[in-house]
Amino acid sequence: MLRIVSLALLTALAACSSEPMRGLQALFQQSKGAAALSAGLRQYEDGQYVQAAKNLQGALDQGLSDAQSARAHKHLAFIHCASGRERPCRNEFRKALTFAPSLELAPSEAG
Repeated sequence: MLRIVSLALLTALAACSSEPMRGLQALFQQSKGAAALSAGLRQYEDGQYVQAAKNLQGALDQGLSDAQSARAHKHLAFIHCASGRERPCRNEFRKALTFAPSLELAPSEAG
């Protein structure tokens, strides 16, 4: 029911092109890279880091929201760090912070 109401609201607002309306519309639209991001995160959790990195980068290339981009870059950083690639690790964390300046690692992620 909520999904139907949301869809109706989004459709009604589709004709509006003001900045606040575009921001509201963006909340309901899924980014182009969302499917690849989801696959990459699932592969990361399963320890399939090579394939996860490909999907995470693909998701970034396809387009993600700022929050999703921060998450993708953070996981790419973890993959580089775990592989001993310090420079790419730092670069990915920097990129993550550009999308989410208040990004903090969970205690289980730190170190």
